Amino acid sequence: MAPSVHLSPAARSLFDEPLAIAVQGLGPRQPVTLRTSLWDETGELFQACARYQAGHDGELDLARCPALPGGSFSGLEPMGLLWALQPQKPFRRLVKRDVQSPFLLQLEVFEGHGEPPGQLLAQAQHERAFLRDGVRRIPVREGRIRATLFLPPGNGPFPGIIDLYGTGGGLPEYRACLLANHGFAVLALAFYGYEDLPKEMKEFHLEYFEEAVNYMLQHPQVKGPGIGLLGFSKGGDLCVSMASFLKGIVATALINGSVANVGAVLRYKDVTIPPLGASTERIKVNKSGIADIIDVLNNPLEGPDRQSLIPLEKAESRFLFIVGQDDHNWKSEFFAVEGSKRLQAHGKEKPEIVCYPGAGHYIEPPFFPMCAASMHLLVGKPVMWGGQPKAHCEAQIDAWQQIQAFFRKHLMGKPSGTTNKL
Repeated sequence: MAPSVHLSPAARSLFDEPLAIAVQGLGPRQPVTLRTSLWDETGELFQACARYQAGHDGELDLARCPALPGGSFSGLEPMGLLWALQPQKPFRRLVKRDVQSPFLLQLEVFEGHGEPPGQLLAQAQHERAFLRDGVRRIPVREGRIRATLFLPPGNGPFPGIIDLYGTGGGLPEYRACLLANHGFAVLALAFYGYEDLPKEMKEFHLEYFEEAVNYMLQHPQVKGPGIGLLGFSKGGDLCVSMASFLKGIVATALINGSVANVGAVLRYKDVTIPPLGASTERIKVNKSGIADIIDVLNNPLEGPDRQSLIPLEKAESRFLFIVGQDDHNWKSEFFAVEGSKRLQAHGKEKPEIVCYPGAGHYIEPPFFPMCAASMHLLVGKPVMWGGQPKAHCEAQIDAWQQIQAFFRKHLMGKPSGTTNKL
């Protein structure tokens, strides 16, 4: 019997779903190397490999068999061949640009544990998709809004969420559509560096974001009376500002966000919030030329920098802070704790804060490989994002569940911990 790769689901799975990997037809205790390869849309190659030994029966099930030292990871890691994928060129991050096409994952089984690998024994391909069947992708160009709305299958109305990314700009859709697969109406909202929006991050007007909030509140497929916000990095402090000044927001989840306004002036009607001061002299650059920017921002509790604090005590929203405790972009845990103190000092409900030791800045949906360092548009060189790959992967899986449970609780009145089966 020739060796063969068995995957479950067999041909196609959603990117945030686990994938079971097994190899059958090997010799008893046969040593093999498994390698995964994935090309992104720009042609960048990401790979991971692991060394295994088949069981006495010639079977190798990654859910039961630990990887041996010498590969991209070791130990019992059923999804290690996905979360350990690393770019073959440095400072590349795995991003999905077109959510309508899947990533193609190639899996190969080689004889032995040699470098380079031995004879190819078996191979398989698998599609990692982003859109569940029936999810609708609707480009939105209404008024000034530049966005994409994702609606789950079925009649609705669905709990509504606006999703914001960070300083990379553009219109990332992959997190929004993965969330829509779980029963939410999600608007991925661009705010700069896209079409006719501002090219640079100099100043933002909350009126633009208010248009997006009103669009969602008035949409027949969005369940009222309020919506949720999900923001990562710079998108996080924009969400805090939206929740503080705009009506109709009942749940705000931040992934490594800030409670001070960062990087650009923020304006709303007659209010102006200056950006938090920063000092580039505090950048530390290591021997590899990678910058550590953790100490660049000033303390928003001191002197004139207090003016950059967002008045989140005005918000009528509940808050969830997702914190990577090894975030090297900025002090996310400090921001979460200060936000919590400020809310409670004004008689507001204590926010949920979920901290992940060993998780870095880029906490993405499950099974995105950790990006340790990549180019930062504002710094102009590669920066360190922090994180340890295994701990970071585990944080992404748990945070994804925490975010969905938080929105179900506050947008649907479902108790935390229940899942909405579709």
